[in-house]
Amino acid sequence: MATSALQIAGLVFGGLGMVGTLAVTIMPQWRVSAFIESNIVVAENRWEGLWMACMRHMNFRMQCKVYDSLLALSPDLQASRGLMCTASALSFLAFMTAILGMKCTRCTGDNKKVKGYILLTAGIIFIVTGIVVLIPVCWVANSIIRDFYNPILDIALKRELGEALYIGWVTALVLIAGGALFCCMFCCNEKSSSNYRYSVPSHRTTQKSYYTGRKSPSVYSKSQYV
Repeated sequence: MATSALQIAGLVFGGLGMVGTLAVTIMPQWRVSAFIESNIVVAENRWEGLWMACMRHMNFRMQCKVYDSLLALSPDLQASRGLMCTASALSFLAFMTAILGMKCTRCTGDNKKVKGYILLTAGIIFIVTGIVVLIPVCWVANSIIRDFYNPILDIALKRELGEALYIGWVTALVLIAGGALFCCMFCCNEKSSSNYRYSVPSHRTTQKSYYTGRKSPSVYSKSQYV
């Protein structure tokens, strides 16, 4: 019962991590800038993501434009696009692998050892996916903070941390937690099975049954009838 609960918890964490990875990849709120002009008070919000840049003026609708070329992006966003696409593919692969290793799944048979190795593979992929998500999120956050405290850079070019970065950190932790659950479950199962396999009883009792029977006389002497 406890194993089933851990499997469900790991699958839930993995599913949330997969959805979060896709959301972070699509969201344009990686870099956010908000400033007020000096002459006329006009609030302007600019969002920069991996695929598009959005701008919203006060009392106006938001306008988004897809990047014309990959060269228009900064080096950190260029690398982040590739890493997040890889993380999205890995999270989907890990989630489908975890489904195959669940107890309720019959397509892989009823062999518990095989299912354990499948869940171990899914857990490792989840952990790798969490690390892959952490790399671009931390890289972009570091560049934003470095530029923000740069006195030479114009204030209009300075950016702030967007919502996508915070969601990315949470997503990475959820992915690593789900993968750790699957790996710990495999280690516990292997430990319990090895203890059961190599446990030798202290004494053995062998019962020997001896049968002693009397031969029934098959031939009666003639003197008994005399």
